[in-house]
Amino acid sequence: MNLDNLNKEQKEAVLNTEGPLLILAGAGSGKTKVLTTKIAYLIEECGISPYNILAITFTNKAAKEMKDRLFNLVGIKAKNAQVSTFHSFGVRILTDYYDRLGYEKNFIIMDSDDSLSIVKKILKNKGLDPKSYNPNSIRNQISSCKNEMMSYSDYEKFAIGDYEKVVYEVFKEYEETLKNNNSIDFDDLLLLPIKLFRENEDVLRTYQERFQYVLIDEYQDTNEVQYILSKMICAKYKNICCVGDEDQSIYSFRGANYKNILNFEKDYPNAKVIKLEQNYRSTTTILDAANNVIKHNKDRKDKVLWSNKGKGEKITYYRAYNGIDEAQYVSRNIKKLINDGIEYQNIAILYRTNAQSHTIEEELLKDSIPYRIVGGVGFYSRKEIKDVLAYLRLIYNSKDNVSLLRVINVPKRGIGNKTISNLIEKSNIEGKSIYEVIESGKELAFKEMIESLKKQSEFLTLTELVDRILDVTGIKKEYEEEKNLEADIRLENLEELKTVTRTFEEREGVVSLEDFLLEVSLVTDVNEYDKDPNKVSLMTVHSVKGLEFDYVFIIGVEEGLFPHVNSILNGNELEEERRLMYVAITRAKEKLYIVNARTRMLFGTDTANVASRFIGEINSDLIDKEFEEKEVENKVNVEEKFYNSEEVDYNIGDYVYHDVFGQGKVVGVSGSLISIAFKHPYGIKKLMKNHKSITKIV
Repeated sequence: MNLDNLNKEQKEAVLNTEGPLLILAGAGSGKTKVLTTKIAYLIEECGISPYNILAITFTNKAAKEMKDRLFNLVGIKAKNAQVSTFHSFGVRILTDYYDRLGYEKNFIIMDSDDSLSIVKKILKNKGLDPKSYNPNSIRNQISSCKNEMMSYSDYEKFAIGDYEKVVYEVFKEYEETLKNNNSIDFDDLLLLPIKLFRENEDVLRTYQERFQYVLIDEYQDTNEVQYILSKMICAKYKNICCVGDEDQSIYSFRGANYKNILNFEKDYPNAKVIKLEQNYRSTTTILDAANNVIKHNKDRKDKVLWSNKGKGEKITYYRAYNGIDEAQYVSRNIKKLINDGIEYQNIAILYRTNAQSHTIEEELLKDSIPYRIVGGVGFYSRKEIKDVLAYLRLIYNSKDNVSLLRVINVPKRGIGNKTISNLIEKSNIEGKSIYEVIESGKELAFKEMIESLKKQSEFLTLTELVDRILDVTGIKKEYEEEKNLEADIRLENLEELKTVTRTFEEREGVVSLEDFLLEVSLVTDVNEYDKDPNKVSLMTVHSVKGLEFDYVFIIGVEEGLFPHVNSILNGNELEEERRLMYVAITRAKEKLYIVNARTRMLFGTDTANVASRFIGEINSDLIDKEFEEKEVENKVNVEEKFYNSEEVDYNIGDYVYHDVFGQGKVVGVSGSLISIAFKHPYGIKKLMKNHKSITKIV
């Protein structure tokens, strides 16, 4: 078998077939190529039957890629090798030995929605209020326990408070319900094989004898259950080859433990360790920057990425004066790249949190730059944002049946499908809107809530109105009680909606719900069904792992944002943030842009931002600054000054002049807002009283 297409270290990794082997594969170092070539070498040169080889990876996509590459190398023989994800491997084991665990042959695998339904039913049967005991939160707690090898009886020891005791009771009944219904959940696909092996030595020996060669990809992402299962399978022959990179371990929130890879040599004292440090993706400048950053982490194995692609361009660093300037800078430079012949699909914009995307999206839309959101949806397409916008539309126009039907039971307030069907039928018969025919029941309480919000909207700013909606409707409380990562992200997005409304208020000066909804509808009118691949990619750093682009913009590289504010005071979490930065940098092949803002409105609040420590960790000779601090100061203090420097007092009857609407008369004063009557066709407008567009006529 010809191995001439491998470098020295890759070849060494392929040829070391016996005993435990740890391949520390840096970003872009060709680890998949090494893994598949190693399997092919075992089959073609060592005479190992494909039947005796087990290769495990984390995603179906990665498993398919590995199978395809292996088929190209050894042909039909590849079919007999077990190449799968951990969970697919678990299914095969349970399919063969379901009876040993007390299950029938036709056992059912419950998905996450099914699991949640069971938890909800248990809570209902116990008479427990889901507002106090959030079903999502309890389901996630059960899943976390199972991934840490903790049974409900183990959890009982830690159940001290009332909430934990309820979780224990639900956990216990949940497990009994699954067993009584001949069902297992997704976590059981890994947990039950371990139980099977511990209780049936003959079964364990069968698998140990069959899989004499075990190869595991992305070993830094294994959790406790996956780690134990791997050790059990290869305990006899110890021909285990683990490939991974602790510097790219960024999934601790999913239970991944990067220390599994750091402890490999303790688990297997005679292990061989090979480092793959040659990168085939990026220029030397980009790799040097990545090395500069990651070396500040203490909990890692020492390795230094290098490349023979040449030095390449310096990293461009732009410190914008605010978030809008940041977005405009990115858009402006993308247009330059396109003019130079670069295709949209070779460009990516990376950010730490989904909440950052809306400003970039709006700027790209204004400049007619096609984009796609990878691993997520556009800001205005997210469920929680669409829910709040539906409330705003209903407050503005109570005859909007579409918006009403979206939120009449969001969050759940006991208005069932039958009630809604009756309302729709009644509105059709009477020729009225659904809102108009509501007269009784829980739906009347909903209508009264909307009426109250309508009245409040007359004297609240847009941002204050959004705040009221989040509180009064219960949307905010619902996500706070879920206490999981997904809910936290939704809360961040809802807070960021207040940045959108405040930016609109500051830019326009006019607090008009009508104008705001019109602007949002224009921004969201994007063809989401366009399958054209030639688009700029927008995504979080978590979503970009495994991908690469010629040109990469990392935005929002500021203290409190990247690294995230929740991680700054925790050493372990700060190291994970640095690994995230390392992953972000190493996605770029030709050119990297690092961008941040001196001031940024985030979650509806203006903040002054310090540049991220990660930028300071990169050697200055690798960076070209495209800004002057003095210039930034000037822009912050002059160009983006939305308000008059001194507070102006207004009274009813005062005359004012507006830059757009002309002369008007103050007809109402409420806090920071004034109502002004202008000549036809403008009528009465509500404005922020200290906005620079207004001048008081003395």
